[in-house]
Amino acid sequence: MKRKENRILIKFSGEALAGENSFGIDPKTLEYLADEIKSVVEYGYEVSIVIGGGNFIRGVSATKDGIIKRTSADYMGMLATVINAVAMQEALENYGLAVRVQSAIKMEEIAENFIVRRAVRHLEKGRVVIFAAGTGNPFFTTDTAGVLRASEICANVIIKATKVDGIYDKDPNKYPDAKLLKELSYEEALKDNIKVMDDTAIALAKENKLPIIVCNMFNKGNLLKILKNAPDAKFSIVKEK
Repeated sequence: MKRKENRILIKFSGEALAGENSFGIDPKTLEYLADEIKSVVEYGYEVSIVIGGGNFIRGVSATKDGIIKRTSADYMGMLATVINAVAMQEALENYGLAVRVQSAIKMEEIAENFIVRRAVRHLEKGRVVIFAAGTGNPFFTTDTAGVLRASEICANVIIKATKVDGIYDKDPNKYPDAKLLKELSYEEALKDNIKVMDDTAIALAKENKLPIIVCNMFNKGNLLKILKNAPDAKFSIVKEK
């Protein structure tokens, strides 16, 4: 399949769904995100989504006391992403959008099994597709899952939605003089001081020449501005130079 210009994948963390809370799902945040995604769909984009599960559990963190093994902790994290995917599906459907959840782990009563051709068909019919349960394998992050799914469905770009305007040369929350980096190569994104995605995700994006846009999804309307190439859109992009 050829890459489609109007097909995108949006990746955001599970923590984003918690809003101001540190745990669970905040209904107002869920509603806000659904509204932002709806505006992109109505503009004519085929939208797919990957959500993390950190608002319930993070695989790496759950292993710190040594009681839970990494593989089990990662599977627990995958189940958390399914909870978030179902919540996002409900929110989007309340806004009148057609949505399908596809899971990398079989759970037929809740979601479809992940099948690339079926996912693409849903997108072609204007449905939003939410990919849940990561890659279905432990030791891989949802960032890697996002890049993998975006590559499989031939998305034109993956958008990592965060709470900052893009990629900075240092932590903007700690350093007032931090500079926003508008454009980076994959090699630059792999540097230790630049935290875009994990190294596996960036390497996979590089291999598939998949651009990564990093932006603030909580800047209302910014997502659509980016896709419209509006001059006041704020974001950073990682791509082949």
